[in-house]
Amino acid sequence: MDENRYIRQTTLKGFGPEGQKKLGKARVLVVGAGGLGVPVLTYLNAMGIGTIGIIDHDVVSITNLHRQVLYGQNDIGQFKVFSAFKRLKEQNSETEIKTYNTFLNTKNALEIIANYDLVVDTSDNFPTRYLVNDACVILKKPFIYGALHGYEGQVSIFNYNGGPTYRCLFPNMPKENEVPNCNEHGVLGIIPGIIGNLQALEAIKVITGVGEVLSGKLLIFDGLAQSYQKIKFKLQPENLEIKRLKEFYEWNDPCNIIPTITVDKLKRLMIDNVQIVDVRTKEEYDNFHLQDAIHIPLNQLNTKSDKINFSIPVYIVCQSGKRSETALRQLQHTHPKSQLFSVLGGLNQYLATCS
Repeated sequence: MDENRYIRQTTLKGFGPEGQKKLGKARVLVVGAGGLGVPVLTYLNAMGIGTIGIIDHDVVSITNLHRQVLYGQNDIGQFKVFSAFKRLKEQNSETEIKTYNTFLNTKNALEIIANYDLVVDTSDNFPTRYLVNDACVILKKPFIYGALHGYEGQVSIFNYNGGPTYRCLFPNMPKENEVPNCNEHGVLGIIPGIIGNLQALEAIKVITGVGEVLSGKLLIFDGLAQSYQKIKFKLQPENLEIKRLKEFYEWNDPCNIIPTITVDKLKRLMIDNVQIVDVRTKEEYDNFHLQDAIHIPLNQLNTKSDKINFSIPVYIVCQSGKRSETALRQLQHTHPKSQLFSVLGGLNQYLATCS
């Protein structure tokens, strides 16, 4: 290790060479390489974390670039973990970087997380957060939480030295229709950078023991007012008694199987005339869409479903596959006898297979 590289840190009172050694020995898993994950990865890598794991199965899209500054235009259509690996190695070749080109799930969570000292959760959905929480409780690993909505963000630390867990603050997963969607409601590009950097700071404090961590405290940032507030919450001891993961962490009922189609199969069908419904926003659709796709934004699906011919198969597509599942469930209720399919991975996966 080149000692001059970190000299601005090692000269800090209370941090010193010992703090840097602790960073060098640390193993940190970052769940997600998107808006929050990018600043977390960038600063942890620059500051000298020994081993960083990155788990994500998304690809870079043009709508990511206003906030995910690790990526450039040439990365569009590429898997984020591989683009991130390349940039991070250019930034700091000494870091050991492990990539997992998959989404965290009940089959891999315990095996992957067990190899790390702590987890920084930068995911953008509640099922993943509850999965991360339960896995970290079982394995006795702390995890650092961050979340975004519009001009606001939140940060906290859970399961730290027997402290409160995510379920102590949010006991029950909300219903999917109760959760704001950043694809439709938006997010100001700088806000993920602020919240992600706060998460990275908490990770550094946990690893080195410097300062006071946000265990039992939820930090809320308001970007418009440039203000912070802290809300305290207590441990509910029963939430430390988790012994095994649940079989299911998704929003929808596991008995209600979502009919899906892979991008490769859809491409073969597109040789003939096929009915594709695109449920993304107008901006996303105008940026790129499949030829002859019917555009009905998800929030207009109930009022404009008459544009769909339900006597033939309907293939529903969005950017990543999440909104298309929601759209499919809505249409199942109103047209239960129709043939509906959600495109797995959405246009992100479509573009990845074209590169």
